[in-house]
Order: sequence, then structure tokens, then C-alpha cells
Amino acid sequence: MSWAMKYFIENWLEIAGVVTTIVGIWLTTRRSLSCWPVVLISDLIYLVVFYRAQLYSDTLLQGFFLAFTLYGWWYWWRGVREDGEVRVVRLDLPSLLIGLVAGAVGSVVLGLWMKQIHAALPYLDATLTSYSLVASWWGVRKHIANWWLWIAVDLIYIGEYIYKDLRATALLYAGLVALAALGLRDWQRAAASQTVSVAQSAA
Repeated sequence: MSWAMKYFIENWLEIAGVVTTIVGIWLTTRRSLSCWPVVLISDLIYLVVFYRAQLYSDTLLQGFFLAFTLYGWWYWWRGVREDGEVRVVRLDLPSLLIGLVAGAVGSVVLGLWMKQIHAALPYLDATLTSYSLVASWWGVRKHIANWWLWIAVDLIYIGEYIYKDLRATALLYAGLVALAALGLRDWQRAAASQTVSVAQSAA
């Protein structure tokens, strides 16, 4: 048996998570409503993968992702029904500050809990989990800023997953950084196009 086949057999669930996550995020960059069922599948897969790796903050994060995914699916569908497309929304300064502070508070609270239950990398994982929740919320609400935060979080996740020997997932997150940059570019273009459309309508 070749090493590639052996690796696939031993890590098939993680690989399935990699594939569904990439497809789901790519569809999100395209502002496609079909991103949500694909993301839902990847959430379920990684809930199991992270639990097995004793990354309990990440496991908990997947539970929140499931709720956000279901809400995002409904929220985007409602927007498409009303506007005919998924419209991008810019994040105002008060909401930005609230999100960053909430991420910091969540990092401390979750980190203390994870340390008590002897989770791996309790404070680092808790911080990444907390700010992933903020980025997810911003994404659900169609704020461009979600991509900036995902880029920062995913870069740090790469190091964490290399340390935990989740090589396929580390490679995945390197790809997610590139996808987040693509999403940032595409959503900025969409926002600019929306601005022009509004200006033309008002003229």
C-alpha cells in the first residue's frame, strides 16, 4: 500500500473536511446561497475531527458554526428574496469596536474554562475560537470586515495545526488565507458596484 493511500485511509474524515470547507468558502466568496449547505457539512465533519484532537475550543466553535450557518442560510436567502442578490454591507466603527472587545473577553473566559478541562493549547485555541466567532458573525451579516479578520485568524491557525500534527488542516488553512483574500477583493468590488448602482438610481 502506498503512503498516499495509507494517509488517505487514516485521515479520510479530515480530508473530507478540507474539501467541503474549501468548496464552501469559495462559494461564499462568490456570494452564492449554495455555500451554506456545503459549509454545514464541513462544520459537522470538523466537530468530530477537533474533538478527537482534544482541541475542545475548536470543537465548541463548530457547534456555534452550525448555529451561525443555519442563521446565515436564512438571512442571505431573505436578502436574495428582497433584493434579488446578496448585498454587501460595510461595518461601522461602533460595531467594529464591539466585535473586537467581545472577541477579547471571549478569549479570556473561554481560555480559563479550557485550562480547567485540560484542553490542548487552551488560551491560544480559545482566542482563535473567540475571534472566529466574531468573523463568522460579520460574515453572516455580510460585512466585508469578516475577510480581514479571517486572514489574521487563519494565519495563526496554520501554526497551531502544524504543532498538533493536523497537516491536512494546516494546508487547508493556508488555502483559506488565499480564499479570504479573494473574498475580500470580490466583496469590495461588489460594494463598489452597489455604490455606483445607488448613485445612478438617485441621479
